[in-house]
This record gives sequence, C-alpha cells and structure tokens, in this order.
Amino acid sequence: MSENTSPTRKRIILHDISSRAWEHPADRGALVALRKLQGFDTIVRKWSGFINERMVKMLLLGSNVRVSERQFPRVHKLYAEAGQSLDVADLPELYVSASPLLNAYTIGMDTPRIVVNSALVDLMDDDELRFVLGHELGHALSGHALYRTLLAYLIQVGATLAGGIPFGYWGIRAIIAALGEWARKAELSGDRAGLLATQDVGAAIRVQMKLASGGHLADLDQTEFLEQAREYDATEDLRDSVMKFILIEETSHPYAVMRAGELRKWVDSGEYAEILSGNYPRRQQDRDARISEEAAAAAESYLSAFRSSQDSIVRLARDLGDGLGEFGRWIGGRFKQGPPNQ
Repeated sequence: MSENTSPTRKRIILHDISSRAWEHPADRGALVALRKLQGFDTIVRKWSGFINERMVKMLLLGSNVRVSERQFPRVHKLYAEAGQSLDVADLPELYVSASPLLNAYTIGMDTPRIVVNSALVDLMDDDELRFVLGHELGHALSGHALYRTLLAYLIQVGATLAGGIPFGYWGIRAIIAALGEWARKAELSGDRAGLLATQDVGAAIRVQMKLASGGHLADLDQTEFLEQAREYDATEDLRDSVMKFILIEETSHPYAVMRAGELRKWVDSGEYAEILSGNYPRRQQDRDARISEEAAAAAESYLSAFRSSQDSIVRLARDLGDGLGEFGRWIGGRFKQGPPNQ
C-alpha cells in the first residue's frame, strides 16, 4: 500500500445537511443576517461586476490543471468522496495549481471554483487531502467568497472615506478588526466541514501539524502538539496576551496550532458526534433560521470561550468582573440594611 492510500473506511453520508451545521456560531450569525437581506446577493454581484468571473475561469483553464477522472484521478476520487459525505450533488470545478506553497482557496461568487496547490497534493495522504478538499467545499457551500467580496469592498470604500470623517481612521480600524475576526471564524467553519467530509479526527489534526511544520510529521507528536495549543491559549503573562491580539489582527487565518486546538474542542464538545448521529439542521430549514437565535448562539459562543479561556488577560477581565459584581452586591446589601444607627 502506498504512502498516499489508506484502508477503505465507510463514511456516513450527511443527507441534506445545511452549511449551518458546520459554521462556527460567530460565522453563522453573520451569514444568516446577510442571507436575510432581500436582493443582497444581486447587489453584491452587480457591485463586483468589474471582477469578471469569465476571466477567472479562463485564467484557471489556461494556467492550472482541471481535476477529472483522467487528470489527477486520486484527487478527483477524494473530492467526490468529500462531496458525497456532505451530500453535494453538483461539485464546483476543482483545479491543481503548480506551487510550492501549502495552500488551497475558493474563488468566484456566481460559480465558485476550488484551487489546491500541488504542494498540498504531494504532502497530504488520502484522509488528510479529503479534509483539505472538504474545508474548501465548506467555504463554497457557505458562500464565504460572496460575502468576503462585499466586506472587502466595504473596507476599501471606508478607507477612502476615512480621511474626510472625524475619527474615521479609528472607525475603519474597528471595522477591519471585526471583519478579520469574522474571516478567522469562517476558517474554523471550513475546518469543521473538512472534518465532516473525511470523518477522521486524527487526519484533521495531522493536516494542521503538517501545515505548522512544513510536513515533518515524523518529527511531531500529536499529544504534545495539542498541548502546545493549550499553552498558547493559557498564557500567564499579560504582555503575551496583548501580543497575541496584535499578531492575530493581521492574519486572515488562525494559526495552525490553534486550529488543531479548536477542532479538538469542537469534537470534545459532542457537536461532531451529534452531527454524525443525524442530529443537524437541514437545507430546507435554512429559510426559517432566525437572526435573533443565531446572534444569541454567537454571543453564547463568545461567552463560553470567555468563561473557559485560560489566557491571562481574559482571566483578569473575568476576575475584575467578579470583583465588581461582589462589590455591587455588597453595596446593594448596605442600602437594604439602611443607614447605621446613630
């Protein structure tokens, strides 16, 4: 058996699964709100009309290799399997690009297309590559390319107008920071889709290990790698916490170590097993999704992360909040008792 093959393992077909099943709550809340705007898709597509999707198509046809049964048949087979697990009837076109960079991406709005760099094809085994393909397929099914395009335009327009608006720079910075946070949560959504596509937790973690190490999997230990993620999350020094915020603000993706840790948390939460057991939202229910419910789920997700985080600055904020709460209760008790006897 070659290095790139793995024993045939039966995967569950998640019939009629909605993308809401794998979308991170913070990502899902924003997407549901955007999808509820009547005519939103049409406006975005008209606004982005100067980005010609036909040009993208011809560029990919002319400079990349379109995957089929006869071209990159291994990749074609794994892609079909990922699509089958996520119950996708019409798969977006898939291309392989000659590049030494470990990267894959989804491009296009009316017609999403997926591009995987040749370095990933060479580096990943079957289960791992199925995860990568499922990750990108998750982006396509969630419509991330469409909404990211609009948000990119908002940033550009806002940056142009910032100079003429009092405090405009800081307002734009706040918007960019918020959009960056959403984009990183969208990547976590993609990772969950990838896991549901390959249905192998070990493979999903290995992908992050290979991305972080450049492929030196034989030199890594999964338990210690995940411990590294916990150590990153549980910084003891406030200066390290501040530095994390500064560093992550400039990135479009969470760090590979943290992505592994977040996947592990999602599995440990029981949500992954629930979906495999058949308990997940269906596509026909998407129109009935309530913005208020998704916003509440997003808020609860952040609150849960805040409560459980071992990051020093988050612990300090938690302790300050508890202290202020105790002080408030003490003051309230004093008022209830009335003034002291003279």
